[in-house]
Amino acid sequence: METRRWTNHSHPQTLQIGVMLLYLGAVFGVVFGNIYSQQFGVGLGLLASIGLGAAGFGIANDQRWGYNLGVALTGLALVPFAMIIVSDGVGELFNANLLMAMIFPIARFALLVHPMSRDYQRIWFS
Repeated sequence: METRRWTNHSHPQTLQIGVMLLYLGAVFGVVFGNIYSQQFGVGLGLLASIGLGAAGFGIANDQRWGYNLGVALTGLALVPFAMIIVSDGVGELFNANLLMAMIFPIARFALLVHPMSRDYQRIWFS
């Protein structure tokens, strides 16, 4: 019997927390909007939020497409922040609003591309 799960406790801690942050980003994106909806419109923002949730579910079920989708969507979320810093200068790093908005995407990206997470998905995911 094949089981589907929302979390997988056999994953390394970095991957488990990354999955939780993907789910959190999906919920916050639907409820409050996200960087995608601010840059590209509400429709793509909602689609990206659904993608974050799907990526978390895929990772929890040992699917390589879920991992790739999570890394891609999280990497795309960092692009607008990099553009703001490049256009407005490094002084924008001291802007509290920008820092608060950057915390979760940076943490999510760092956890997903951590060597322990990458090695686990390379070996065990199908």
